[in-house]
Amino acid sequence: MYIENKLSRKDMLHCVLCGNAPCDGVCERNLNPAKLLRHLWFANEAFAAANLPAELPCVNCAAPCEKACLKTGEVPIKKILCRLATEVKPCLDTPVSQDEAALKTELCGIPLENPFLLSSSVVASTYDMCARAFEAGWAGAAFKTICAFDIHEASPRFSAIHSANGDIVGFKNIEQLSDHGVAENMDIFCRLKKNYPHKFLLASIMGRNDAEWGELAHLCQENGADAIELNFSCPNMMEDGLGSDIGQIPELVERFTAATKRGTTLPVLAKLTPNVARMSPAAVAAKRGGADGLAAINTIKSIVGVNPHTYVSSPAVKGGSAVGGYSGNAVKPIALRFIAELGQNPGLSGMHISGMGGVETWRDALEFLLLGAGSIQVTTAVMQYGYRIIDDLKSGLNYYLRDKGFSQVGEIVGLGLDTVSESTEAIARDSIVYPKFLRKNCLGCGRCEISCADGGHQAIRLNEKRQPILDPKRCVGCHLCLLVCPAGAIVSSGRRVACS
Repeated sequence: MYIENKLSRKDMLHCVLCGNAPCDGVCERNLNPAKLLRHLWFANEAFAAANLPAELPCVNCAAPCEKACLKTGEVPIKKILCRLATEVKPCLDTPVSQDEAALKTELCGIPLENPFLLSSSVVASTYDMCARAFEAGWAGAAFKTICAFDIHEASPRFSAIHSANGDIVGFKNIEQLSDHGVAENMDIFCRLKKNYPHKFLLASIMGRNDAEWGELAHLCQENGADAIELNFSCPNMMEDGLGSDIGQIPELVERFTAATKRGTTLPVLAKLTPNVARMSPAAVAAKRGGADGLAAINTIKSIVGVNPHTYVSSPAVKGGSAVGGYSGNAVKPIALRFIAELGQNPGLSGMHISGMGGVETWRDALEFLLLGAGSIQVTTAVMQYGYRIIDDLKSGLNYYLRDKGFSQVGEIVGLGLDTVSESTEAIARDSIVYPKFLRKNCLGCGRCEISCADGGHQAIRLNEKRQPILDPKRCVGCHLCLLVCPAGAIVSSGRRVACS
C-alpha cells in the first residue's frame, strides 16, 4: 500500500510544466515525460509509477527529452523517471485501472461523475471555458456569479505571493462578479445544458433584495441550472450590503436564502464567508432559511505586497489599491478548519458541503473529503496550471480509493472528523516522540542545530563530521528540526516514550 510522497519535488523545481511540452515531442519511446512530470508535481507519483512499462526504456536512453527541455540541463528527466521505476514502482501492489466508477458521487441528490467542480470565478465565466473544462473531465462548474447590476472591473486585478522557485503560494484578487448581462448568461446556460446534459451546472447568484434573489434563481432554473449557489461571501463588492457583508450577518443569510427558495425548486447551497470568527452561525441560519447545502470557503480579506517606493499595495490601480480576496494553497489550512467546523456541527447534519480553498492536488482534495466535504471546487490552481489538472485530481484520488479498498468516494467523507478537536485540552501530553536522523541523507548543513538552538530546546549539536547528535534529556519532541531540514534527513522515530 503506497500513499506517501516517495519522490521529492526538488528534482523538478526548474520544470515549468509546459503546454505542448518539447520533451514529449522528442521522446522516441512515447512515454509522455511531460505528463509523468505533472503527475509528480501534483502529488501523483504512485499513479505515474504504476503507468510505467515493465522495462523502463530510459535506462539506456540518450535523454533527448532533456536536450529539448526549454531549461536545458536543469530538469533531470531521465533520473526522475528512473527513480520512479526503481524506488516507487516496486512499492506498489495496486494496479492502475481506467474504471472511474468509484469517483461517482452526488450533490444534493444530483449525480456527479466525480467530485470535482470549477468554482464560481473567471475559470467558469463563458460558454467556451466551461465547455473545454467539461471536455477535459471536470464534473461540472459553479458559473461565475450572476447579478442584475452593472459590473466594472479594475485593471490590474490580480497579485500573488511566490515561493523561492516562482510558484504561486498565495493569490489575491479584487475581481467581482460576471460582467455579462443576465440574458447573455442564461443563453450560455441553455447551450451548456443542451450540449453537456450530464455535466453539473451550479448557478451562482447575488441579489440586492428579496425579489432579485428569487427572480435570479427562477431564471437560472428555467434555463438549465441543476442547483443554485448563493454568493454570501465575495469580499470585493463596490456596493455596501452585498457579498461578505451579508455572510457576516446570520439574519440576512436566513432571509435571502428563504427568498431564493421561494423562487426555485432546485437545491440551494449557501456559499459562506471565512471573514468571521465562526462559520456555524451563518450556516445554521442558511439551514433555517431552507438551504440544502453549504459551500465554503470563499476568499479571505487581505492586503498583499506593499511597494517600498510607491507605498501602494498590490494590485496597484492608478496609484491606489484595496483590500481583496486571498486564495491559493496558502489558505488551505484555514479552509479545512471551517470545513471541519461545519462537518462536526450536529445542527448541520445531512447538509451537503461543497469544499474549496487552496486545492491543487488530489491529496488536498482528499483532506477536504475526510473532514466532511462531499464535493470539491477549484479556481486558483486552474488559473495557474489550467484545466488539465483534472487528470491528476481524478487519477490520484481514484488510485487512492482502490489502494485503500474503498468502492465509492462517498465512503471517505467525514472519516477524519473524529480526530479534530477545537480545544487543545484533548491532546495527549504524557509522552514524547523523538526525531530520527537518516545519516545517509544528511548534508551536514547544521540547519537543525540552528533552529533547535534559537527556536527550540537546544537539544541538537553537530559532531566533528557535521552530523547531528540528539540530547534526549533536552529534546521535547517538537519536531521543528524535522520541518526545517532541507534534505529530508530527519524523520519521526514513530516511538512514543513516556515523559519523565
